[in-house]
Amino acid sequence: MPRKILPGRTHTAARPVPNPGGHGYPGGVVDRIDLADLAAAAGACRACDLWERASQTVFGAGPATATVMLVGEQPGDVEDREGAPFVGPAGRLLDQALEAAGIARERTYVTNVVKHFKWTPRGKRRLHQSPNAAEQAACRPWLDAELAAVQPEVLVALGATAAKALLGRDFRVSRDRGRFVDSPLAPRVMATVHPSSILRTDDDRRTAALQGLVDDLAVVAAVVA
Repeated sequence: MPRKILPGRTHTAARPVPNPGGHGYPGGVVDRIDLADLAAAAGACRACDLWERASQTVFGAGPATATVMLVGEQPGDVEDREGAPFVGPAGRLLDQALEAAGIARERTYVTNVVKHFKWTPRGKRRLHQSPNAAEQAACRPWLDAELAAVQPEVLVALGATAAKALLGRDFRVSRDRGRFVDSPLAPRVMATVHPSSILRTDDDRRTAALQGLVDDLAVVAAVVA
């Protein structure tokens, strides 16, 4: 059944409670609200096998007072090497779109559904592989903890993987992007495309694709101004 589309603010719901018990997480995650403490704990996470090939854990970044949280799929090659989310080509495009939409980057918290880079080798390159459902589930307590710590006014899922992880397997970005949907995760929740998909778009359609992302983010800007 399609998720209910809302014209404006949804009801304010209780925040999700992280429950990492029994998943191999360091003790005490549930009680931690400080983002720096969460990031340090996540660095020791062994709940799935992705840590074995990743350079490091890439936790979210941004202030605990952020009004907007943006959630992507996973860190990319550049992010894995630098240890910060959205600092590669897709991140630079996201910065451009945020600026064009009128959202200050310092008011945002950016993170991913999965905190380790999943990749396959091709020559000297490391090519992205999408995390599977088990890997996403293993990492979910960290995302829930970030949501509980930041409590954003608006939560934005970037791309299909993040949208389905947050809003259910039946959610379709192509159908419901750019509109607020009913969710207990935040007062307002929206999905749009991941900036990496724009980078893969043909040159003659890339400008329009970027404008589509800007237009979606402008809807967010209008309610957090």
